[in-house]
Amino acid sequence: MGRIKASSPEASRRMTKVRQTGTKAEMALRRELHRLGLRYRVNFQVLKKPRRIADVAFTKLKIAVYVDGCFWHGCPEHASWPKSYSEFWQQKIEANRARDVDTDAKLKEIGWTVIRIWEHERPEMAANALKTVIDTIRNGATPSLRPKNDDNEEDTDGTHESSGRRKL
Repeated sequence: MGRIKASSPEASRRMTKVRQTGTKAEMALRRELHRLGLRYRVNFQVLKKPRRIADVAFTKLKIAVYVDGCFWHGCPEHASWPKSYSEFWQQKIEANRARDVDTDAKLKEIGWTVIRIWEHERPEMAANALKTVIDTIRNGATPSLRPKNDDNEEDTDGTHESSGRRKL
């Protein structure tokens, strides 16, 4: 997947200032995980080629957690398509989504469980859902993932997977 060229040097400068790690949503989730007594790796390289970094990883259990920004990953609830340079932004966001699906598939092939959390989800609820997955895997079972509600109900209490955007 090639890099998408920014619309202007100014836009490029603005985009390079956007945090990729240590976002408010990531930090809130990490605080909640720590509060629950869970220990994890931060910004862990789960794949070398193509290079993929999990926001949070439970390496012994092979669980990779990604906190996806609503704008950058096209959240069905909160994403908006900018009117200026709309073609550029659509390509950018669709490329992010395609990379998410590719990452999930590659990690699942090598035995990892991939959890994706939207930035708008409540960190306490997401951390509790993650703890349930961790406890399930520690007990030797496979966590059951169910499809995320598509009926416009408010559903901000769990996690999702990018391939079909599912929640726990």
